[in-house]
Parts: sequence; structure tokens; C-alpha cells
Amino acid sequence: MSTGKMRFYSVCQNAQVEFTYVLPNDYPPFMTEVNPHFKRGMKALYLLHGITGNDLDWECNGTAEELALKYNLAIFMVTAGNNFYLDRAATGAQYGKYVGQEVIDFTRKTFHLSDKREDTLIGGLSMGGFGAIHTAWAYPDTFGGIVALSSALIIHNIQGMKPGTKDMMANYEYYREVFGDLDKVSESDNNPEVLYKKCIQEGKKMAPLYMAIGKEDFLYQENQIMRKFLDDQGANYKYEEGPGIHDWNFWNAYITKGLEYVLNEIK
Repeated sequence: MSTGKMRFYSVCQNAQVEFTYVLPNDYPPFMTEVNPHFKRGMKALYLLHGITGNDLDWECNGTAEELALKYNLAIFMVTAGNNFYLDRAATGAQYGKYVGQEVIDFTRKTFHLSDKREDTLIGGLSMGGFGAIHTAWAYPDTFGGIVALSSALIIHNIQGMKPGTKDMMANYEYYREVFGDLDKVSESDNNPEVLYKKCIQEGKKMAPLYMAIGKEDFLYQENQIMRKFLDDQGANYKYEEGPGIHDWNFWNAYITKGLEYVLNEIK
């Protein structure tokens, strides 16, 4: 297993940035020859962290190395701050483009990865689950599969939020800075539902989506809203739930389920 960190200059963030990578490219044949995933080319998976997290989360707390070997995946984990992987007008604050285009282009060139849509997957947890869905629908020609766990699908919660108010996670000023005008956020491109409808109108091929949420997770109801939206749209997705809260026990159990589904769908 090859692992490491790499630094490069990001135009989108106007700064030097780092990402962590895991590559299953140095195993002896006896460890891979009976694995059907090694009978095809290596695919890439971009894993996004949750709020307060960074590029080491899926490596230190998660199962990145196990996933790389089990499914023949080059895995890349970025840091994007507490920015919900969204673009802002400010210089150096294009976090959506950073994940959806810049990191993809850089890693494909540097690691000689496939540029095929079906070989490029994205996943994440909590804020990163939101980011995985939003990024894949913002760049539908890039990503061939999505795994979204305990996703922070909070658009309808913050719609119409007023100055001086806050919720359990943050205050109005934070949400206003990250999401823009909160009186119009539900109709903006920062709402994944808006992006999905645009993709359908433009005739884009939609990547299969896997969603999972713990029954005791504080984001359970928010995921039910997205589930209903997807049902109403006739979307290609799979939803699962089970006992669990917002923690790594749940995420490590369901990331495997999600990859199994997505990889089977894009065969």
C-alpha cells in the first residue's frame, strides 16, 4: 500500500494545499489475483471530510487503506475547511470547483489516472456527504458514482434564517457567508435539488447515488427530505438506514455498502 501527502498550489483556494492519498499499486499478485476488482483498471475515489475535519480523517478514523485494497481504488482525501464544498465570490474561496475540477485534474495528471466518468467516484460523510452530492451534480460529466453518508442536507433548515439566530452547529453569520443569501438559498445553485433539476433539464446522465443514515442521527429528518425528493424525481439511487448515530462506527460500516452498490451499478 502506497500512502502519503502531497502539496500543490491551488488557484481555487489561492494557497498551497495538501491532500492525502492511498494507492493499492504495490501488492504482490497472491494478494490481488483472486480479487475481481483487480481484473479491471484502477478507479479513483475522492473522499470528503465532515465539518471540523481534514484530509486525514478517512485515513486515521476511517478505512481508506482497506477500501483501496478491497476495491482497487486510488483514494484521495482533501481538506476544504468548514465550507460545505461550495464556491463563493471571494478570491480563494472556490471550494466547489477545487474539489470538482482542480483536484481531479491535478491527480489525474500526476498519478496517470483514468479520465473516464465511470472510473471517478466521490463520497463523504456529514458535511462531506452534502459535498459529495452537490459536487457530483455540479460536475455530472466528471463523476460516475456517489456515496453520501449521514449527509448534512441542511438547506431547508437555514432557508430564511435571520440575523442574530443560530442552531446547534453555527450562527446566521456563518451560514450567510458559506451559503449566500439565506432568503433565496433554496432556489440557488447551493441547493443540490436545484442542481439535480438542471442536470435533468440538460439531459445529463446522473450518477448512481447511495445514501445512508443512522436512525438515531440528528440529521435523520433532513435525509428523509432528500429521499422524498429523489423518489419524486425517479432518481437512480439506493437508500439505507440502520441503528446508529453520527459517528465512525456507522460510517465505516456503510461506506463499504455504498461502494458495493455504486461499483455494481457502473459495471
